[in-house]
Amino acid sequence: MDRKKLVLLVGAAIVAIGTALLARSMFAGAAAPQAAAAQVEPQGPKVLVAQRALPVGTIITADAIGYQRWPAQLVKDAYFLDGEADISKLIGTVVRHPVTAGEPVTQGSLVSPGDRGFLAAALTPGMRAITIPVDAKSGVAGFVFPGDRVDMVLTQTVEGDGGSSLKASETIIRNLRVLATDQSTKQETIDGVTQVKEFSTVTLEATLTIVEKITVAQTIGTLSLTLRAISDSHSELERAIASGSVNIPDNASPQEEERLLREAMARPDDSRGSFVTGGDVSRFQRSSMPPVGAVQAAVSAPAPIMAPSAPAAPRGYSAPVASGPSVRVTRGKDTENVAVSAR
Repeated sequence: MDRKKLVLLVGAAIVAIGTALLARSMFAGAAAPQAAAAQVEPQGPKVLVAQRALPVGTIITADAIGYQRWPAQLVKDAYFLDGEADISKLIGTVVRHPVTAGEPVTQGSLVSPGDRGFLAAALTPGMRAITIPVDAKSGVAGFVFPGDRVDMVLTQTVEGDGGSSLKASETIIRNLRVLATDQSTKQETIDGVTQVKEFSTVTLEATLTIVEKITVAQTIGTLSLTLRAISDSHSELERAIASGSVNIPDNASPQEEERLLREAMARPDDSRGSFVTGGDVSRFQRSSMPPVGAVQAAVSAPAPIMAPSAPAAPRGYSAPVASGPSVRVTRGKDTENVAVSAR
């Protein structure tokens, strides 16, 4: 090999090795201060801060607040300091002023049970509080706690013709927030374990119209509460956004969008009810269904061919109470009710 080419190759190799070593030392020098800064623990006392956004009316739970290091020169007298404040005594208090995530919780931003204006602070703007009586069966055996979401079910007896009656149960209101049980807004805990106990009253948050509906419903039949899953509100919110019932402006800021979504998730719903009658669960209740149910079923049931304009029933004709779906058939002067087979 030519001597000049050999010298050039050796020189190029030396330059490449030197460049690699120089780059490595530069990156190592830049990363060292960052690693040292990450290892330095923030100075200052631990201050109680919000773990998530806490809007007005939020009932404080154990996962809503926690201690975090805070610069000593920025600590104020209104802050809760670790070692001086008992965090267990703050569980069940209500947020009076909004607190953003990571912001210190001040003594003036919380109101305790028994303080003046406590229940008013717990209420969302535009909402009302109503208390209903419950027992172990209608109150989910004591597993309903302040801050939970529940649906309300009305069970009643519907009187029909001829002294017959029909049992019926319907969900009349969804997504109600529990404010208190037996005038208590705290979850009783012993050694960190939540204690389940029976209660006789539950205070709920609702709109003025829904409060009126609940008041009337108490005079009609028996009210029961069903506990909602946390994920139900998120799934129903997604369906509401898809249907267009929740409208978020295109130019809305992230804070405004979060507020609108939070309000939509917390809104009680009395528009979508569902029901079950005794005839749906027991064959022995079908014979007591009011005639109006048979008439409604006959509207959608297939009917035999008959005259376009059937004559009126003869004087003195009395249709028997149908035990199921039926149609009225007129042949000449004779009129009779024909039961439609379930098949």
